[in-house]
Amino acid sequence: MKAHAILGYSAGAIALGACAAALAPATNHTPAPAAIAVQHRLMPSPRTVAWGYYSAAAVPVLRVKSGDVVEVGTLITYSPSGLEAAGVKPKDIQPELRAITDSVTTHGPGGHMLTGPIYVEGADSGDVLEVRILQIELAIPYAYNGYSGAGGLLPEEFPNLNVKIIPLDKKTMTAHFGPGIDIPLHPFFGSMGVAPPASAGKVSSVPPWTHAGNIDNKELVAGTTLFIPVHAKGALLEIGDGHAGQGNGESDITAMETSLLGRVQLIVRKDLKLTWPRGETPTHWIAMGIDKELVAATKTAVRQAIEFLVTMKGMSKADAYMLVSTACDVNMTQLVDSTLGVHVMIPKKIFSR
Repeated sequence: MKAHAILGYSAGAIALGACAAALAPATNHTPAPAAIAVQHRLMPSPRTVAWGYYSAAAVPVLRVKSGDVVEVGTLITYSPSGLEAAGVKPKDIQPELRAITDSVTTHGPGGHMLTGPIYVEGADSGDVLEVRILQIELAIPYAYNGYSGAGGLLPEEFPNLNVKIIPLDKKTMTAHFGPGIDIPLHPFFGSMGVAPPASAGKVSSVPPWTHAGNIDNKELVAGTTLFIPVHAKGALLEIGDGHAGQGNGESDITAMETSLLGRVQLIVRKDLKLTWPRGETPTHWIAMGIDKELVAATKTAVRQAIEFLVTMKGMSKADAYMLVSTACDVNMTQLVDSTLGVHVMIPKKIFSR
């Protein structure tokens, strides 16, 4: 989403004697990490958030090794006063959100409050950071959706601010949108990104780019993996913009915005070379394209799908192009973050090997 407000928590670390290979589904191109994983805990606080930006100059708030697992918390992307005005009771607003809103005065140019950055030892420019999304849970029993004339696909038709609080039922994993309308929940982090190239400076958290960031891809739920090209030493991963669910396109500029708790395993991949983020689910590989122009974003996504099929499946470029047309879905990721996102879903079941 394109954020206009708030987020935050605190950090710690504990050792876990767990087999890392059991923490996430394997892929046909992922080497097994170290046998013993270390688990860290990073919760948002005024000292552990990057509010509105990704930057190679950002100071890490946590350092981990490749293969480590991080329990991470993110906060709903809206101010306490805005939530109260929309109908949330003051007691139901997380104190961490109030603390960050009250004490963090330097932020921007975007609006997302991102937890991090996390420095991953051994990661450097030219590598790929594999982010295995092990678990995502709701942290609060409500979400909001809102729009205004400042953004969204149809600001000329919906110029006024309108915010709707949506109750979330963790037991049934549904959102009660309105009378007779219940939406299944599929929580995911709308923004997971690393530092952009140092030459880019402080980049807004709103538009996604080659560093990933605010890609708003609803496929990246628990049990999936995001692969991100690394541009700076340590990668400097930041996570935020929690969504309880979203439709492809995120048409009015927000999804079901909420606070989330998640666990991710971070693996440095020196055997992969990517120019754009890539995803993997239990059933599909995901190629992504991002650009200010829809056609250009779509062409990038299709080219990335072709590249994957050529390099990872050994296909000719011509056959790969034809396979994308005959068996893969080209989907709109999001329409509203100043750059547009498109992704290609490549089904695994069509391959016998």
